[in-house]
Amino acid sequence: MNIIAWIVLGLLAGAIAKAIYPGHQGGGILATILLGIVGAFIGGSIGVLLTTGRLALAAPTFSLPGLALAVLGALIAIFLWYSFARRTV
Repeated sequence: MNIIAWIVLGLLAGAIAKAIYPGHQGGGILATILLGIVGAFIGGSIGVLLTTGRLALAAPTFSLPGLALAVLGALIAIFLWYSFARRTV
């Protein structure tokens, strides 16, 4: 997948995940894109794990199921980020 598609998928997944996750999440557009891209890798890896039974770093395709996996991964990334950030403060 080219870099423009990654940015668009990351922006969509990050924005949807921030809208779904309760509470206020800081960060601007760049943080949202990075959150979505990390979420895409987390979601893609979970999708590979569920379909093949092995854990591999993968990314979903630019489609509706791929966006759903990326949003799921971004929600996990938000949860992990705030659980670790809360402990250090």
